[in-house]
Amino acid sequence: MNRWVEAARPRTLPLAVSSILLGNFLAFAQGTFHWAIAVLAVLTTLGLQILSNFANDLGDFTNGIDTQDRTVALRAVQTGKISQSEMQIAVRLSAGISFTLGIGLLFVGLQNASLQTWMGFLGLGIACIAAAIAYTVGKRPYGYMGLGDLSVFIFFGLVGTMGSYFLQTKSIPIHIAIPASGCGFLSVAVLNLNNLRDLDNDKRSGKFSIPVRIGKIFGFYYQKALLILGIICFAAYHFIALETASSTTSNLLVLLGYYPIIQLVRELNPEMTPAEIDPYLKKTALRTLFLILLFGISEIIQ
Repeated sequence: MNRWVEAARPRTLPLAVSSILLGNFLAFAQGTFHWAIAVLAVLTTLGLQILSNFANDLGDFTNGIDTQDRTVALRAVQTGKISQSEMQIAVRLSAGISFTLGIGLLFVGLQNASLQTWMGFLGLGIACIAAAIAYTVGKRPYGYMGLGDLSVFIFFGLVGTMGSYFLQTKSIPIHIAIPASGCGFLSVAVLNLNNLRDLDNDKRSGKFSIPVRIGKIFGFYYQKALLILGIICFAAYHFIALETASSTTSNLLVLLGYYPIIQLVRELNPEMTPAEIDPYLKKTALRTLFLILLFGISEIIQ
């Protein structure tokens, strides 16, 4: 059982639910919230993230990315803890579970919706499953072409936040895209750290992530820009887009959430080794979740 828990990469799960929590917080602040929708949205997203992690483990080994040169954050198939055939079954099973949870979410969240809305969300769900698998699996994985950043921004930022908000409220005000983008930038920052850590191995293996394309130094500049853009988006929504004035308490809560992200901007530097970079993936994911929790609470009490 431990090998499967490791392959599911629990440290990636807090980041996966961040956008879902953000969308539900924003809906709750507007006075529209249903627990069943929120719980099913979280479970569906966790299923998709575990599917993505299993597929990534399988795809990187099959495509020769995870070799004996990889010495940090070793993978289950790479080390032989899980066979290729076992992981293939796990990918199919987790895809089926994610799809089933997603259908349940749509039945609860779109009870009185039009057929057009139903089909739109069904297509979006299928796209999420396909994106989770195709990142590293197949003849032309888009993650190897440097398109993972765009995918993460869309699915872990815009789709997660705005989709969960719509399921609660049946509307999507355009200004919701501002904090959704903030969550997207911070999610991409976690992926970029992963790519910075694996830069040398990816370069040897022909995986053209953003850091491979622009180099380690500019990769760290890109990392800092992503973190700063995330803060700017949340600040812009909190202080500009709101129609009502925020309380002092809510302002202080949001500021408290910004500080750990700012610390990351100061600490990360191009001299870091893969082993030194690796802990920052978990730090960035947890600090993103911390910011979103404080931001959500501030929206509710303001």
